[in-house]
Parts: sequence; structure tokens; C-alpha cells
Amino acid sequence: MVNFTDEAAIGTPYWWEALRETAAPETADLPAHVDLLVIGAGYTGLSAALAAQDCGASVAVVDAGEPGTGASTRNGGMFGAHPRLSWSRLAAQFGPGTADSLFAEAAPARDFVLDLITRHGISCDLQETGRIQLAWTRSHAQAQSRLADDIRAKSDVPIDVLDRDAMSREITTERYFGGLLFADHCAIHPAKFHRGLWRAAAQKGIAVCGNAAVSAYERSTKGFTVRTACGDITAEKIVLATNGYTTLPFRWHLARVFPLPSYIIATEELPSNLIGHLAPGRRMMVETRARHSYFRLSPDGKRVLFGGRASMRHVPLEVAARRQHETMCEIWPELEDIRLSHVWTGNTGYAFTEMPHIGEDTGLYYAMGFSGSGTVMAPYLGAKAAFRAMGDARGHTAYADTRFKRHWLHPTTKPHFLRAADLWYRTWVDTRDRMQGR
Repeated sequence: MVNFTDEAAIGTPYWWEALRETAAPETADLPAHVDLLVIGAGYTGLSAALAAQDCGASVAVVDAGEPGTGASTRNGGMFGAHPRLSWSRLAAQFGPGTADSLFAEAAPARDFVLDLITRHGISCDLQETGRIQLAWTRSHAQAQSRLADDIRAKSDVPIDVLDRDAMSREITTERYFGGLLFADHCAIHPAKFHRGLWRAAAQKGIAVCGNAAVSAYERSTKGFTVRTACGDITAEKIVLATNGYTTLPFRWHLARVFPLPSYIIATEELPSNLIGHLAPGRRMMVETRARHSYFRLSPDGKRVLFGGRASMRHVPLEVAARRQHETMCEIWPELEDIRLSHVWTGNTGYAFTEMPHIGEDTGLYYAMGFSGSGTVMAPYLGAKAAFRAMGDARGHTAYADTRFKRHWLHPTTKPHFLRAADLWYRTWVDTRDRMQGR
């Protein structure tokens, strides 16, 4: 049974508590015309807007809701850009040359976003914690060794393979068979990062318009006419930056990216000696099992934040909290009686290739499908999309050499397959993982 604190915030991200201390920038009026219109005011869109203005373009950003209320202020705040897939899987899908280039681009992507934070003076509780990928089974640990070899050979990302003895210095549990340590990965406060990007855009005079959902757009020889809830705007080019919150009229993109909910719980404040016992290494942590669990300490080191797949479709938050609490206690039984202060959800934009994509369709550019790696890849590829729209050489990226694929399971714009997929994962895959992890 899950116990909540008396002041528990059900549905409100823990990260939003810090935003109450400062006022958000004012949303702007919609201009009549811009060189580049960015649709979506999260990490991707705000970074795209800053990059386009750096090229000399006039820019506006529109968002269907209040800027930043989507995934950019709801995620786990894990900051790193190592390849999500093995080199062999990338090579099989896109060719060896593209696989090499994707691996090589990991360190530059991280450095780009760190520079973005420094250049705009963004205070986002950046901590160089490192991140450990935790091997749930012996076979996962063996696969990690192969991945480490590829990363060392094909990128500048520092990596270490941890055996079970080394793991005991990082996390107090017997659940894992080893891990990969990405020492240069960081922790950030995701909502403060977003607020800093928004403030940087506002200070540069970029119009960021909230509650301006796009309902239609038309192409012409001069560009686009876009209908929003705040009126019409014309633009020579568009960057679509909506990821897991993509809606109609962007039918082509909806067929290729789908929203996969992630659920996160936050514990009440814990005694420092308990925190030190549970996570002596104080790292960011992610699992290899199919639950995609990820967890960390809060920036002040007083809480555990625990996220992952409680369901592949939307369920009541009390149900998600119970499932996440049960999963957390599989790892740390010591937390069985600990109360929760927050539970919330947000959409990851998932691609069938399980990796981000960037591209263009007659003046409509996009960056999306981050598949859980958006903290770095969203601002990085958002800027790349804007540079490409402006014809700037800085837009070169191997992610433009990948095919954004459809899948027969998803023939319409609505991901009906997620209901069956959720049942499959919860009844078979999770049971298999539970047996293999013993």
C-alpha cells in the first residue's frame, strides 16, 4: 500500500515547486509574420528559436499550452547523450558509416548543451554526478561490455564497466549484475533549465506565445500560413518541436512518433544516513530491464525520485504511484513504509527506431522522437533543425541521415496498439524480467 504525505501533490511535478519562487516571463503577442515559426515551446523549440535568431532570422514560438508544462518540466533531469542503441543495431538500420557518425556525435551534443547553459547563464542545479546503467541480468551485463567497447572505439564518451563488487560502492542492493558508468553525465533541475531557456529567448526579443494551439497550416510559394488559437501568422519556414505532444494537423509526424507516458514519484524527505545507505555514489541511475526504471536523488539530496513505465497508456495516478512504489521497493525494501510527496506523468515522444530524428518536408523542419533521451538531444537537435532551416552549415548532423520510419502496428494517427502492448509487457515481459533478475 502507498502512503502519501498530508500535503501530497498528486498530478503536480516535484520540479514545479521551485518555479513558485520566480515569475515566468510574460507570453508575447503573436506577430503577423516571421522568417521562422517554431511550434512547441519546450527544450527543442526554445533552443531552435535561439539558434535561428543567431542566424539573423525573425522568430516566433507558439505552444498549445503554457510554455514548459509538457515533458521539459516533467522529466527526470538526467543529462547525457550516449547512444541509446548498440553500434550493430544502428549499423543494421542505417549503415556502418552513419552508425560511426552517430556515436561520434554524442560528446559534441553534450558539450553543445553545456555551452548553451553557460552562455545564457542558466541556473539549473547542474551537478556532475555521473550516470550508471544498471544490468538487470547476466546477459545484460555481457551486452554492456560489448557496448562499452564500441563507445570507447567510436566516441569520446568516457565509460567504465562496473562489476558487482564495484556496484556495492554505488548502490546498496543485490538486484544488479553490474553496470556501465558514464562519468561525464550530469543531473539538472529540468524545470529550471526550461525556465532559463525561456528567459533567454524573451531577453533576446523572441516572441514566445502560450495557449496558441495550431489548428491548420497551408503552404504557398512564399511559405506558410498557420492558424493558431491566437490568430494567423505567416512564416517562410517552420520548425515542428512537439515530440510526445504532437497533434493534428501534423498527420505525417503523428504516424511516426507516438506519446508514451512516463510516471515519476517523489518520496518525502529522507534522513541523510538513509540516503547515504541507499545510494552512496549519489549517481543518476537507469535500468536495462523493460520497465525502463530510472531514479536519482533530488538536487538537495533529500528525496528519491523514481520514474519509469508504470503503464504504456494513461492510468489513474494513484495506480501509477502504487506500481512505481512497488518497483522501487524491489530495489530498496528499506523504503516500504516511506510516504510519497508527489506523483506525476508526462509524455515521452517515442519513435519506432528508438532514437531521435531530424528532417525536412518542403520547408517544414522537425526534430522529435527522442525516445527518452530528450534532456540533451532535444535542445541539441532543435538547434540543428533551425540551423538547417536557415541554410547554416552548423546544421550538419548524422541524425539527418536516418530514416524516420512508420510501423504496421501504427496505421493511423492514434496509437491504439499501446493498449495491447501494455498488456503484453505487464503480463509477459515484466514476468520474464522478474524471473531472469533473480
